Amino acid sequence: MMHMIKQYLAHPVLVLLLRVVLGSVFVISGLDKIADINAFIHAIINYQLIGNAVATLVATILPWLEILCGLGLILGIYPRTSSFIMTLLLIVFTILVGSAMIRGLDISCGCFTQDPFANKIGWQKIAENIGLIIVGIFLVSVKNWTLVFENSRFLKKQSHVHHS
Repeated sequence: MMHMIKQYLAHPVLVLLLRVVLGSVFVISGLDKIADINAFIHAIINYQLIGNAVATLVATILPWLEILCGLGLILGIYPRTSSFIMTLLLIVFTILVGSAMIRGLDISCGCFTQDPFANKIGWQKIAENIGLIIVGIFLVSVKNWTLVFENSRFLKKQSHVHHS
């Protein structure tokens, strides 16, 4: 029974589907943040943990990191590294949401839309993040990646040199 479960979980189609789902979440989230960077800066500041200068730096770098990792995962360019970074980000995001909830803040998470009245922090956001963290951990643990550029002949190093 356990062997059968492992076989299904390791199926290349499932792995590809999960790559596309997690990668898309990050690409869409990053694009939305770039589209309205000032609103994203305010969403970061609303967590009341960092000042304007650091919030501006985070708002400038984070969306591009999300897009880069999301595309890397979807396209199979260093998918394990992309999954690892995204999982770490999700853990940090979840801790930040939990911290804001404990402190009684009634704020938007700043995840997708920068509308301050949408996507309020709460248990639903924590549950969503935990689900994505599980997907990320699973993808980090995948042993045999298929449909990735790392496995292509373009990125493989030649182990021997041909002499004429």
